[in-house]
Amino acid sequence: MDMIVPTGAGLVRGTVVDGVARFLGVPYAAPPTGDRRFAPPQPPESWDGVRDALDPGASAPQRVRGVPGVDVEALVGKGWLPGDDYLTLNIWKPADDRTALPVMVFIHGGGFVLGSKDAPVQDGSAFARDGVLMVAINYRLGVEGFLPIPGIPTNLGLRDQIFALQWVRDTIAAFGGDPANVTVFGESAGAMSVANLIASPLAKGLFRRAIVQSGHGAMTRDIGVAQRLVKALAKRLKITPDAAGFRSVAPGDMLDAMEAVSKPTARLDLRDADGREPVFGISRFVPVHGDDVLPQKPLDALKTGAGAEIDLLIGTNAEEMNLYFVPTGVREKLGRWLATWFVHKHQPQARKLLNAYGMGTKGVKPGHAFTDALHDLVFRWPARRFAEEHRGRRHMYEFAWRSPLFATPTSIGLGAAHAMELPFVFDTLASTTGPEGICGDAPPQSLADRVHRIWVDFATDGRLPWDAFTPYNRLVYQLADGEATYEPPMPCAPYLP
Repeated sequence: MDMIVPTGAGLVRGTVVDGVARFLGVPYAAPPTGDRRFAPPQPPESWDGVRDALDPGASAPQRVRGVPGVDVEALVGKGWLPGDDYLTLNIWKPADDRTALPVMVFIHGGGFVLGSKDAPVQDGSAFARDGVLMVAINYRLGVEGFLPIPGIPTNLGLRDQIFALQWVRDTIAAFGGDPANVTVFGESAGAMSVANLIASPLAKGLFRRAIVQSGHGAMTRDIGVAQRLVKALAKRLKITPDAAGFRSVAPGDMLDAMEAVSKPTARLDLRDADGREPVFGISRFVPVHGDDVLPQKPLDALKTGAGAEIDLLIGTNAEEMNLYFVPTGVREKLGRWLATWFVHKHQPQARKLLNAYGMGTKGVKPGHAFTDALHDLVFRWPARRFAEEHRGRRHMYEFAWRSPLFATPTSIGLGAAHAMELPFVFDTLASTTGPEGICGDAPPQSLADRVHRIWVDFATDGRLPWDAFTPYNRLVYQLADGEATYEPPMPCAPYLP
């Protein structure tokens, strides 16, 4: 059965399956090609008749990086599906005539260089089943979206996200959604994006609530620092480091150079004046502050009251970096020298910091201390700082369910790694179950029922099954066992701002 809905550009046709109406690949902006490439997003051109919204369509240019023994496609999608018209969104809604439905807008992760709205783990059918209208968006990535090239507007990926939220405000009522009850949520780079939108004056009034899953507002760079990347990339591409130079290279032809400058061994110093590099090598391409999108660092903006009107739910997983360090063997094999070298590339006092996590202590492997430190440095500590500075209603969670994937008699499994909460939030465990699924063979459906319900209730009217905790770097609500847990200051705290 089909369903036809009007948008500002024309009619779109979706399909109904098992009580859920799906509209896939709906354009919220014009294709970023020709004069629109490296320009702020523009409205889509109108069309005559009815446009089929039955196929997800293209995705942003990207190259997916694998994780040994993990089905990455379930988490980030199929990679680059070429096509100009990729500034699109998917909608899942109940297949009936209800109106004023709560709206959730999901921003995908992928280090600002990969991912799409179409990853199996983030299918929105369960939200529609439970009375929520869910939207998932694409946005520009990498060079196209997050490289501050002189002569080109900065933060184009964030501008795309804001433009998509404006489309939701103006159009979602036609699908049955309530534009006054919008919750923006995202994971990893998507969560960093949500945190940035909370702090951005350009996004003010576009959403009422926000959920930040394994993210925070600390992964932004000063424009001047980020332009070192512009020069390094231009040198590899043999072009001038300006608008004319980058316009001369097709998007797909930049991927090799992007990978080269993204390697840990690339001679590229992106530390700020304090000797800190806030991204820890996860991605070279991140938002910048100091423009009209982010006039200040997000935490500084929060201190002055930015986003205080937004209800915030923010949290991390207990063992975030296991996704990167367990399948690759880094946790078990990394030596003291390499651990210190890596942390020193991003933070001062690397040796003291790692010693605080047990490195050098008898019985503690350097890779274990390194992994534990990176859980906190990259995700857990800055998320707590974001919650601490937010002036509005705020709650913190920690997802602590431990996947048995990769477990052996002598080593831990994947544990509560990065992205582990996603199939529980979306109630899509089947997409991540099996020999290479991050959840292993028998993840608990009862926990998915409970976590998914928390997200639905929060998006509906702000309800949560626990009270707000203060201070936010001390108490969290653990989703795996439903208990409030006191946490002493993290060992990294004395070495961080």
